[in-house]
Amino acid sequence: MDYQLSGIFIYPVKSLAGIPVTHWNVMATGLQYDRKWMLVDGSGQFLSQRALPKMALIKTALTEHHLTVSAPNKPDLSISLNAANGPAIKSIIWHDQCVASHVSLEADAWFSNFLGQNCRLVYQPETAIRQVDPQFAHPSDQTAFSDGFPFLVISENSLVSLNAAMQLNLTMARFRPNLIISGCPAYAEDSWREISIGAIDFRLPKPCSRCIVPTIDPDTAETGKEPLATLNKLRKWQNKVYFGQNALHDQCGILTVGATVRVRLTGENQPPFKSDAV
Repeated sequence: MDYQLSGIFIYPVKSLAGIPVTHWNVMATGLQYDRKWMLVDGSGQFLSQRALPKMALIKTALTEHHLTVSAPNKPDLSISLNAANGPAIKSIIWHDQCVASHVSLEADAWFSNFLGQNCRLVYQPETAIRQVDPQFAHPSDQTAFSDGFPFLVISENSLVSLNAAMQLNLTMARFRPNLIISGCPAYAEDSWREISIGAIDFRLPKPCSRCIVPTIDPDTAETGKEPLATLNKLRKWQNKVYFGQNALHDQCGILTVGATVRVRLTGENQPPFKSDAV
């Protein structure tokens, strides 16, 4: 049975607000400009909403030549998409040491002032290659500054099911997917191993374990117990909770909202819970 791509989101700066788009280029690292920038502390460690929930309040926008970031009570900051690569800065995402270039002192000051912490904005230069964990990927697979994979896939009905269990109406923005699929049963994606969306083929090697970020309201940066409390009851496996599937792509091209999603290969559910899929 065929389904539909109902949403595409890019997150130009790691852990800042995302941007919905109707069609977008897919590059070697994933969606163009997705997680190509990130904030790091003085030791080069990446910064995220996990420690700085206020990052959720920083909005991003893209034009033909610039990335613009905005935040409450601050003037917008404009960053060139074509700036020459700055000095190299050692940057670390989990266990990966990443090649990164410093953007500007102006950007550092803007983010540091708003977040109340010294930080630097870095960019992944076009010559950098960050490979995906070989346990789950081909040697040619790469990503930018994502946690580990170029894509996160979630179905609309998985969120509908989770919201029903919580008796809440949380938005998909909390879960920060790249690709949203409609028309399939809740948690159908747990069994998908290979799908195609339009002309691009994807592999789904592992489910996405969730941290505290989905408990942060993207509009207020306030934290709560949900959805982790309910996920702990319904989706806990091997001391982690899971929602959505990580994905890798086999071709570059263009993705368009409304494109047909075809399931090419299925397997055992990941995580191994009974799905509503039929």
